[in-house]
Amino acid sequence: MSTFDQRENAFEAKFAHDEEMVFKADARANKKLGLWAAELLGKSGEAAEDYAKSVVVSDFEEAGHDDVIRKVVADLDSKSDESTIRAKRRECLAMAKEEIANEA
Repeated sequence: MSTFDQRENAFEAKFAHDEEMVFKADARANKKLGLWAAELLGKSGEAAEDYAKSVVVSDFEEAGHDDVIRKVVADLDSKSDESTIRAKRRECLAMAKEEIANEA
């Protein structure tokens, strides 16, 4: 195998790893957002976990995070506004990235 092939394989492996980390961070952030929203909805225990899972699953509807935001905005109705929810998701994403970095 040539040096070029080795470098190409290394770049591909790094890209795959980086994409996996992004996916994990997004999923973890969405779960954290879901648990936060569940608390606002008065859910706890298994009901809160189930709601958080539904938020994670909602991210698979379309590219980006607007599908998650739309779901949480609709579910929270007047309990929170869209800008607060977007800010909370950014906060959750930062926490998720830090947690994943500390696990490695």
